[in-house]
Amino acid sequence: MPSTVTGVIARSKGAPVELVDVVVPDPGPGEAVVKVQACGVCHTDLHYREGGINDEFPFLLGHEAAGVVEAVGEGVTEVAPGDFVVLNWRAVCGQCRACLKGKPWYCFNTHNATQKMTLTDGTELSPALGIGAFIEKTLVAAGQCTKVDPAAPAAAAGLLGCGVMAGFGAAVNTGGVTRGDSVAVIGCGGVGNAAIAGSVLAGATTVIAVDVDDRKLEWAKGFGATHTVNSRSHDPVEAIRELTGGFGADVVVEAVGRPETYEQAFYARDLAGTVVLVGVPTPDLKVELPMIEVFGRGGALKSSWYGDCLPSRDFPMLVDLYRQGRFDLDGFVSETIGLGDVEAAFEKMHRGDVLRSVVVL
Repeated sequence: MPSTVTGVIARSKGAPVELVDVVVPDPGPGEAVVKVQACGVCHTDLHYREGGINDEFPFLLGHEAAGVVEAVGEGVTEVAPGDFVVLNWRAVCGQCRACLKGKPWYCFNTHNATQKMTLTDGTELSPALGIGAFIEKTLVAAGQCTKVDPAAPAAAAGLLGCGVMAGFGAAVNTGGVTRGDSVAVIGCGGVGNAAIAGSVLAGATTVIAVDVDDRKLEWAKGFGATHTVNSRSHDPVEAIRELTGGFGADVVVEAVGRPETYEQAFYARDLAGTVVLVGVPTPDLKVELPMIEVFGRGGALKSSWYGDCLPSRDFPMLVDLYRQGRFDLDGFVSETIGLGDVEAAFEKMHRGDVLRSVVVL
């Protein structure tokens, strides 16, 4: 029988979120129902509420989540009821040209649940990133469930579902940070600080954090940044070069998504260095660079999709590193809140007061 549970929706552009009753269908073929234990409040949820993703209101918000599988539909073999899982928003298909080339982290045909969750009047909801996890239980494609060690607390493990994985993967998977590298990270929110933590874990010896907010730079030190630069008071390109022997960083991760910060990243990298764009730009933004500089500097300009992660490979690994005390997921959790506190969490996010508020159910 379908379940009626409490969830958080954005009914219209810019309107405060609402706590409402949501009807969750029984899982169909290839689907799973997950009892949500915790879900991080990500900036992407705020983008949905403000109409910055699309206009398919009402949205069921929340996507950075962990919980326990309650039921599965026909044909599901990868997870079973009782499994502790982290939800992901890129369930790979296994059949597209990227998957068949052995690069499933680039899957061009990722998928979500076929059925829709609804309001009690039958209005269909658009789940954020195909998940919708500010809710007591949610319906997803079974491939969006990644089984991990249940010893990890849900409030920490759930953050792998989006921001932490995006930042870690931008540095390690996309940027290829390795032993002895110099790394600069521009923008030190949750994603940027995950890139810093990933760079440290991968063996980078110089890790430079750049932001306009001294509070975020202090957080960056906690994740292992060896140097910090406040770009309100110092030219970040000059500072990064000075801290890398005049050359620039081997890898620069741009975690803001603005033309001006991307240009800083471009000029702050060493010759043959790598720029990784993981900050999400709005559709209207454009960047202009002299082609001779693009040619003459060599190296690579990359964008990072979800940290180019493969959830089945990366989530369990990062949970294991967390349990070994080598990757500080707890450090990203600024506060734990209830479902009714999401709107207040958005305000704290606006002010830069938190790395992550986490809804605990």
